[in-house]
Amino acid sequence: MRLELHDVAIGDGPGAALPPLSAVADRWTPGFVAVETENAPTLASLVAGGRMRPEAGRVTVDGRSDDAAIRASFALVDTPTVAEPFAALTVVQVAREELALAGLRADKASARLLLDEIGLREHERTRLSALPTELRVRLLCELAVLRPEVRGLIVTTPERHGGDVAAWLSVVHDLVGRDYTVLTITGFAALATIESLPTPEFAPTAAVETDTVPETDTAPPSSPDDTVVATTTDTPVESDQP
Repeated sequence: MRLELHDVAIGDGPGAALPPLSAVADRWTPGFVAVETENAPTLASLVAGGRMRPEAGRVTVDGRSDDAAIRASFALVDTPTVAEPFAALTVVQVAREELALAGLRADKASARLLLDEIGLREHERTRLSALPTELRVRLLCELAVLRPEVRGLIVTTPERHGGDVAAWLSVVHDLVGRDYTVLTITGFAALATIESLPTPEFAPTAAVETDTVPETDTAPPSSPDDTVVATTTDTPVESDQP
């Protein structure tokens, strides 16, 4: 699934709410685009995710303009004021809410099982505001892809939570390696760091199978007798207290 931003913009001139942006995210190819100012990252995410029409330019998925398809296939992740969980919630509370939204069992045991699977069980009582950035990105991305229709992610400014860019970038790379299309909206400083880091090879390489035939000094004589045979319902969210 290929997502492209073609010179999308809101407003014009130096004071534009969203200056012209172009970016590409595709299978095995993570996309990154840098914006500044307080509201531009949210606007860029809404436009990229098919939730807002730009005043100029266009957004396409697999070469066509289809906002409904983009909305259905791409989830916004940690987008301020739009898809950003309350900072005071604990990890297990956030997990249970997202499980319910995905139409899955949202009881405490199911949430803990999920946290086990993504390596966050020890943080179940950690408040989201205190979770290291790379773990926050891991949690919110893994919860977003629980929805079966989601094949792509728009991740918004993870660097605003601090931490090492390389650490949360490894989570983005992991999702791309699992065949999700990921576009990250970030700042210029973080983008410079990303561009200075090595990019892994994501495309799967076809395994070449070779049959090894043992070599012998002499072949056994053939015989006339030799024969060759071919052969979900939503669940109410409860308190996370034990």
